Amino acid sequence: MSHPLSSTPDGKYKWIMNYQDHNTKFVLLHPLESKWAIEATNRLLTIFFTFGAPKILQSDNGREFVNSIIKELKDLWPQCVIVHGRPHHPQSQGSIERSNQDIQDIKVF
Repeated sequence: MSHPLSSTPDGKYKWIMNYQDHNTKFVLLHPLESKWAIEATNRLLTIFFTFGAPKILQSDNGREFVNSIIKELKDLWPQCVIVHGRPHHPQSQGSIERSNQDIQDIKVF
C-alpha cells in the first residue's frame, strides 16, 4: 500500500499509496498524510470515481485494508471482490511488488 517518504517540502505527506491495474499495469501513486483507513478509502474512492471501480481489489494484507472502513467500499460496489495476498509471500503480489521496488529505487523518495 504505502512507502514511507523521507521528506516532503511541506512535511505534510508521509506515505505513498501505490494502486495498480492488474491488466494494464497502469500505476497511480497518491501521497498520504497517514496510514489511517479513512484516508486510504478516500484515495481509493477518488480513483474509482475517476477510472471506475475494479471487479477485484487485492490488498497486500496491510492492516489498513482489513479495517471496516475499507470493507464499506464493497457496499458501494457490491460486485467488487476484495481479496488478500498470501501472508509473508510477496510473490503472490507479483507485479505490484515490482512496482514497489521501482518506487524504492527512485532517489527522490
